[in-house]
Formats: sequence, structure tokens, C-alpha cells
Amino acid sequence: MILSHKIRLVPTQAQEDYFRRACGTARFTYNWALAAWRDAYEAGGKPSGRSLKLRFNAIRRVELPWTYDVHRDCTAGAFDNLQSAFRGFFRRVKAGDKSGYPKFKKRGLAKDSFSIANDKFRLDGKKIWVPKLGWVKMREVLRLSGKIMSAVVSRTADQWFVSIAVDTEVTPQPPKTKGAIGVDLGISALATMSDGRKVNHSSKWRKLEKQVRRLQKSVSRKQKGSTSRRKAVGKLARKHLELTSLRVDVLHKTTTELVQDYETIVIEDLNVKGMIKNHCLARAISRQAWAEFRRQLDYKALMHGRDLVVADRFYPSTKTCSGCRAATSLKGPGLTQEDADLFEAALVAELSKEEHLVLSTDYGPDDVLYQAYVTALGREPARHSFPWKTVMRFRAGGVCVSVGRGAPFVSIAG
Repeated sequence: MILSHKIRLVPTQAQEDYFRRACGTARFTYNWALAAWRDAYEAGGKPSGRSLKLRFNAIRRVELPWTYDVHRDCTAGAFDNLQSAFRGFFRRVKAGDKSGYPKFKKRGLAKDSFSIANDKFRLDGKKIWVPKLGWVKMREVLRLSGKIMSAVVSRTADQWFVSIAVDTEVTPQPPKTKGAIGVDLGISALATMSDGRKVNHSSKWRKLEKQVRRLQKSVSRKQKGSTSRRKAVGKLARKHLELTSLRVDVLHKTTTELVQDYETIVIEDLNVKGMIKNHCLARAISRQAWAEFRRQLDYKALMHGRDLVVADRFYPSTKTCSGCRAATSLKGPGLTQEDADLFEAALVAELSKEEHLVLSTDYGPDDVLYQAYVTALGREPARHSFPWKTVMRFRAGGVCVSVGRGAPFVSIAG
């Protein structure tokens, strides 16, 4: 399994200058290759990354001698990136999705990065040897063992990082518990677990968002091209990096805890791309990073040998009876939003167990819904929040109960 470890670098001023020149060379090569690809395609040819690389190397020594100031992988990696970009473009076209033709990289807007092949660098503790540069300090040692595949040096704000890809073997460890847990992603809370726990982002999140808004206004007031604007943009980038680091930290800690503690994890298959089209919720949904949460669960569950159960996005789980699978028809008295979230997460976890697919005919403490309610809320259902009379009256006639968002529902079995 190929994993990457991203480590912050501590370069000197001279090393930073080399990194900037290497990133500029990689960006120039990518733009040259994209323009050549477009011209060749319009002329009726079938360009490829390999053919463009041969053309570039043929004119490089005479027309572009300054590209030799940095190591060769800065230019070679640009052709591989362009080939990958067009591969994704053609795949989206065939699938009928929004195509997104590859764009030119503009200085100051595109992410600065360049690649290094696995045979061109080496590690020694908290140091990495970069071709034509020498040893560069790192903040920590590489924590993965195995065959090193490649490295990518990149810049975020004013900080430099190296991402080292390693082909390693992961030995799954047994989970702390053999049970399953349901995870309900939301906006008010990042995740609500079926055992009643809630996971939120750091309390510093709101404070940082206010600081970002203030810095964005400061940037907009500065004259374009001025030194003050460049300094303000740097401050804003550093604050965005701090905000992103807080979000990623919570996501990694939560997903790692889930795969280490539980054998089965149940999560919804959310259409995040479609949901953010709602301009009223787009910002709140993007802030929670549901897609990144799902991505981390996917690869971490594979690493640890866990079962990740994904509920179909079109399956009406909140409106379907867990016992008779009948759609809901009548609404009962409402629950609070917090109770509904907790109960839904608990119900998802309980229904993942095959032995609980059929409800008992005598609705009481032995019933799965009753147990899920008590597990989630820590108390027995009250008459004003759960339609006990309706259930008891029609239970013998085949009436079952499930819970939807904000209110319990009563459905009649066929």
C-alpha cells in the first residue's frame, strides 16, 4: 500500500531561493507543454506527455539553457502531471461530467511544487538531500518504512513541505471492540456517533474565521501590485493555513479513533457536490469537509482491515421501518434536533447487525428501537416525545416505528 508522509522543511534563505526557481521552472514547463499539446491537437495530431517531453529536451539546451539551473525532475515531472490532467479530462468527458479542460498555471495563483524521483534524493534522520542543493532540514523523521517511491516539494503560505510516498506493508491491529458504530455527519456537529458522542471542530475555529474575514477586507483595500498588498496576502495565506491545519487535525484524529476502536463503521453516502449547490448551506457544508472525512475513512479502514458500510444515498433510511421495511405514512410528536441526530446515528449502527433486522412483536425494553433510543439519549422515551400510545394500540396489527429527522414516524406494515 502506497502512503505519503508530509513533513515540514526548514530551509535557509538560499535554499528557499532554489525552491522558488525550481517551482518556477516546473510551472513554465507545464505551460509550455500545455500550449504545445493544444497546438498539436488543433493541427490534427495525437500528442502525449512522452512525445512533448522529447520535443522539449531537443530544444532545451539551445533555447532554454536556464532550465538546467535546477535538477532534471523539475521539468520531467511537469509532463507527467500534464498527462495525468488530460487523462482525467478524457475520463470526465466519457462519463458525461463537467469536463474541466486543463488550464495554464499562473504565478501567484497556482500551487508551487516540483517532483523528485526516488533515486535522486536520500534521507538521513531529520535531513533530506535534494539534487543541486544539498541537505535540507526537516521537522521530523520519516515515520513510514518501506520502498520510497517519490517526493514532492511544495509551498503553502510561507512554509515549505516535502511529501514522501512510500510503498509499505501495513499490519492490521485488532480493534478495541468487536461492535459496530454509526456515524451521522452534520452541520451543527461534525459527526454524531451512535454511542451519543459528538465531535466538533476546535473552539478556536470561529475566532480564526473572524480573523480571516478581517484580513480579506484588508487585502481588498490594498492597491494591486503594491508591497503592502503582498504583505497582506501573506498574512491571509498564513491564517488560512492555520485554519486548514485545525480542520485536518480534527478529521485525522476522529477517523483514526474510529478505525482503531471499532470493527464495523457505518456511514451515509452523501452527495456533497450536489448539496453545496444550495447557496444557503454551501459554506457550512464546505467548512465541515465531509468528503475529506469519507476519504480518510476509506483508506484507513482498508489499512486496518475494518468493514466500512456505506448506506446508499437514495435509500430513505430516516423514513423506513427497520423491521418491515415499509415507508413511513404518519408523523408522531416531534423530537428536538439534537435528539433526532443522536437517535438516527444509534439506529444506523443497530440496524447494521443482521440479528436486528426484524423487530420483536412486543415493543418494550427488548426491542432494538427502544435500545437504540436509550443508548443514544441515555434515558427512556417519554410519552410526549415518543408515540407510545399509537405503538401499543396498533402493534398487534403490524404497525412499526422508525425515526426521521426531527420527528418519529409511524408506518403500517403491509
